[in-house]
Amino acid sequence: MLSPSFVDGAPNWIDLGTPDLDGATAFYRGLFGWDLLPGGPETGGYGMYTLGGRTAAGVMTVPDSESKSAWSVYFQTSDASATARKVEQAGGTVPFEPMDVMEFGRMAGFNDNAGAYFGVWQPKENPGLGVIQDPGSFLWAELYTPDVPAAAAFFRKVFGWRTEEMPFEGSDYTYTVLRTAGTGPDLGFGGLVPFSDAPAQAALGPHWLPYFTVDDVDAAVAEAARLGGRETLAAMDVPEVGRMANLADPYGAVFAVMKPEPGQAG
Repeated sequence: MLSPSFVDGAPNWIDLGTPDLDGATAFYRGLFGWDLLPGGPETGGYGMYTLGGRTAAGVMTVPDSESKSAWSVYFQTSDASATARKVEQAGGTVPFEPMDVMEFGRMAGFNDNAGAYFGVWQPKENPGLGVIQDPGSFLWAELYTPDVPAAAAFFRKVFGWRTEEMPFEGSDYTYTVLRTAGTGPDLGFGGLVPFSDAPAQAALGPHWLPYFTVDDVDAAVAEAARLGGRETLAAMDVPEVGRMANLADPYGAVFAVMKPEPGQAG
């Protein structure tokens, strides 16, 4: 699973765009125990969700008229401008040019060659997420895409990612694991999933899906429903990986929850 030592190409930030900051905060506080650290005028109202005093995610208000509610995944880079050039050379687009975020770091937003949005964070004073893998925090990221080989080639050019094929015992299914250059498969941070394997996710178009660790997947599914969310993929067990389910918050932002098998996290 994701290493707590961020390196270039690894996910180091996530954030939520939502039309209702108060409503979303109530949902994620109830589900994950997050607190909101509001953002001031100098950050355009961009705030932080914290878990036990450590940063678990960013959050901002995005009117329905501008964009749908969604989670975004960011990957570390030591040079956001150079990454932007690589994205364009690989066939992607740059809807948000690299920009400085005061003294905290530098960020940019891109679309890959299939249209999936992702960002980069070039750390300065803010190194990235303050907590991962603990219950209620980020664990894994999946890209849902129409063409897995094309996606793998795109991100290999942009970040130097490597892929490993992980067969599932007792079936013909093979999962494509992502890892940063120079690391082994045990330090994979995400995966690539073809639309054909996930029709419900395919209906949303190409996108990244963040996973969050929970102690009890079924209890999390029930709590999400009580708080106004819904299950989009029923809870299931994956041998030697863990139990997981896909959810949507009350405003439509999709994410997944997972209880990893012992040894898969930490």
